[in-house]
Amino acid sequence: MFKLEPRPQPSKFWSACSPLLALLVTVIVGIILFAALGKDPIRGLQVFFWEPIKTKYALSELMVKATPLLIIALGLAVCFRSNVWNIGAEGQFVMGAVAAGGMALLADKTTGPWIVPAILLAGILGGMVWAGLVALLRDRFNANEILVSLMLVYVATLILNYMVYGPWKDPAGYNFPQTKTFESVTQIPRLMSGSRVSIGLIIALVGAGALWVFLFRTRAGFAQQVGGLAPAAARYAGFSSRRALWIALLISGGAAGLAGALEVAGPIGQLTPYVPAGYGFAAIIVAFVGRLHPLGMVFSAVLMSMFYIGGELAQSRLGLPKSLTGVFQGLLLFALLACDTLIAYRVKFSLKKGGV
Repeated sequence: MFKLEPRPQPSKFWSACSPLLALLVTVIVGIILFAALGKDPIRGLQVFFWEPIKTKYALSELMVKATPLLIIALGLAVCFRSNVWNIGAEGQFVMGAVAAGGMALLADKTTGPWIVPAILLAGILGGMVWAGLVALLRDRFNANEILVSLMLVYVATLILNYMVYGPWKDPAGYNFPQTKTFESVTQIPRLMSGSRVSIGLIIALVGAGALWVFLFRTRAGFAQQVGGLAPAAARYAGFSSRRALWIALLISGGAAGLAGALEVAGPIGQLTPYVPAGYGFAAIIVAFVGRLHPLGMVFSAVLMSMFYIGGELAQSRLGLPKSLTGVFQGLLLFALLACDTLIAYRVKFSLKKGGV
């Protein structure tokens, strides 16, 4: 028999180790899942955890996947630490991609390199505008930001589909719903030849450092976190809850929009209906597995990108459905929520004696 006993104070040990235990639980359940599907569990784990890192090319593709996840998660961390529940980063990602794609379509053979910063700025503004709608409705009408941000994801997807099926459809694209391929001058600069890794990776890592400084070394970051942890104390200290709301959502939306711009002007190279790849939702898991800390999110973004690549490899090499990626992501999240119980509670075992 066992029972959960409240701890006198939260455990720092389990706060740090809970994600590791959650990963272990995910791996164990994954082994059971592979066996139930009639696949070799060792081969399945190899596909998910070894194939994405065993070669230089595989590592570069891992970084390509991790970049948007990390950038979006960094923005979401500001929201979640401020007690603002932005669940619609996917919509902000899409609108950033649409705005960046519109800017890229303006380029021609004579356009100079200035177009790249303009594309990134357009993406940031597109995401900020979409998140600003959430902030406006929450601020003026006290609308629930969870529902509003989530519903705006579908609106953003419809806008993207309208553009690629309509005004921006490539007339020479054999009737496929996509824009023309962007001019080469719009391509996000890559870090090395023969690799798809772009300067987006540098931007993501610099963003992680900037977030650490903002959260832990500035008054504005302190105000954001106090407002999330203790709203009454924040009001007593004179911190504006409205200001915290707008700052959190605009930073989060701008980060998601930047990720969208880097994606369409980088690996994709055009707008298609398949721009929404679920990065905005997966980044929520990245943020929480990383404990809303910049360094932790760097590692969790790499882990989540392994799940993306592993899911694709499992589909092609093991004949498993691509939805297995979502299964592993969900397993990790639920395992983390379960393991987080150990932060506030300890498990007490006892032998129950009985007689006839």
